[in-house]
Amino acid sequence: MSGKVIKVSGPLVVAEGLADAAVSEVVRVGKQRLVGEILNMTEDTASIQVYEETAGLGPGAVVETTGSSLSVELGPGLLESIYDGIQRPLTEIRELTGHTIARGVDIPALNRTKLWEFVPTVAPGDRVEPGDVIGTVQETSAIVHKIMVPQGVSGTVGAIQKGSFTVEDTVAMIKADDGRERAVTMMQKWPVRKGRPYVKKFMPDKPLSTGQRVIDTLFPLAKGGTAAVPGPFGSGKTVVQHALAKWSDVDVVVYIGCGERGNEMTDVLMEFPELTDPHTGEPLMKRTVLIANTSDMPVAAREASIYTGITIAEYFRDMGYDVAVIADSTSRWAEALREMSGRLEEMPGEEGYPAYLASRLAQFYERAGLVECVGSDGRRGSLTAIGAVSPPGGDTSEPVSQATMRIVKVFWGLDASLAYARHFPAINWLTSYSLYVDTLKDWFDANIGAQFMKQREETMSILQQEASLQEIVKLVGQDSLGPFDRLTLETAKMIREDFLQQNAFVDIDNFSSYDRQFKLLGLILDYDKLCRAALEKGADMEKLFRIPAREKIGRAKVVPPEEYEKEYTRIAQEMKEQIDEITAGGEEL
Repeated sequence: MSGKVIKVSGPLVVAEGLADAAVSEVVRVGKQRLVGEILNMTEDTASIQVYEETAGLGPGAVVETTGSSLSVELGPGLLESIYDGIQRPLTEIRELTGHTIARGVDIPALNRTKLWEFVPTVAPGDRVEPGDVIGTVQETSAIVHKIMVPQGVSGTVGAIQKGSFTVEDTVAMIKADDGRERAVTMMQKWPVRKGRPYVKKFMPDKPLSTGQRVIDTLFPLAKGGTAAVPGPFGSGKTVVQHALAKWSDVDVVVYIGCGERGNEMTDVLMEFPELTDPHTGEPLMKRTVLIANTSDMPVAAREASIYTGITIAEYFRDMGYDVAVIADSTSRWAEALREMSGRLEEMPGEEGYPAYLASRLAQFYERAGLVECVGSDGRRGSLTAIGAVSPPGGDTSEPVSQATMRIVKVFWGLDASLAYARHFPAINWLTSYSLYVDTLKDWFDANIGAQFMKQREETMSILQQEASLQEIVKLVGQDSLGPFDRLTLETAKMIREDFLQQNAFVDIDNFSSYDRQFKLLGLILDYDKLCRAALEKGADMEKLFRIPAREKIGRAKVVPPEEYEKEYTRIAQEMKEQIDEITAGGEEL
């Protein structure tokens, strides 16, 4: 079925003569067959958002329907790939058209000629249901790709073959209960705006280890949880997300560059293939899918990129993997929503954003979770969603930040003043929070130690006391404080500089295990306790602040991994001896 264009307004095209078309259906517009999606229908008139540049398109151009909704191709070949917002492979497009994307280019997302070694895991005669794994492909050295029975297909395995096949080749035949046979390939398609099914969703109960001390200790994120990273320009949102992509203990990372500057995406594209995955020793790209939709690309495709990325992530989650989706940034995505809503002449909400902004954000974050996957083996997978928010001027009272805060359970508030002071990660410990602390307590108690959560509470208390004392210091100066308040400020300074501050360019310090975090923070808090006990016995405050062990605590975070346990024990012993010596001198006086 085809219709005619009657209006063009940027990425919005209005066409008539499409009475039998459906909302969310993909269409082809004009001679160049530009990709578009129907947003709404009024009788036989359709409003279409076009995912490519519409310059030169005018009334009378033909619009052809495809009969299918916007979908992604899922199968071997996703990992190590770089796609645009509607899953067009950018590497192949560059080889075909040069460094700019030609309009109307139509290249399949998955390579149709590459051969993959398929190894069956079921035999003829076996009963299979949707989601069951029928074979595997070693897609990269880091990830085994599991070929699953598509949704809506169940029955008995007929012929199944081992060997090298393309994603379109038939690898198995399944005889359905009604007697019909269905050919199964290694590729399947899925509409991006529809969440993939699962059996059951669970409360996340294990932390996502990131190696970043301020996150893991103070504001932990659970596997299958949701987090937001808001912050003004230059506060380090992208740097934090790069660190999460590299160090998080997940199997697969889907990085969505949604409306970001081209140079930032270039950094990702250049760095990720060169970064070494700390878990496998392989290049990080071996377990990464990149969605690159920069700010100069068509705005409509920016809106679709979020859904493209999370659908790919759900596919790997269904294999039983732990997956992280990192979206940078959801503010640019919301701006695309606002532009399309304005062109549709919808009633604007706060600051011009559409009234459905909060519900669209919720639809994205709600696709995260720890789930029992569809399939008879009861495997579990997790999808963790981390979205950057770029509020104009750093004002988190704007609609996107507020709507996100109502949905996510972890809020890592970045502070430009910390970034300008070269304190990285620049996460403000007074404005950030994590609602997973209570649900993760049992895991920390069982795997790290019962004192870990107690240390966290003490640390947060000291940092909050410091904030209150700083107000007094600004008014009357530090000399007006008593020795115990001075000690609080000194301990807080040690926590900030020797624990929370982390150097991404120092190999020893860019990742810190839970055990190391626990022991390092324990040194600082032990110093505080020993000094308080010494002050009560009349010890000299200045001498306590100048003990040699304190300098060693400051260097403790760069002790080599194989030496830190012995070194931390040695520092603790020296610290106790030095403080005891000062205490004894004070008692004699």
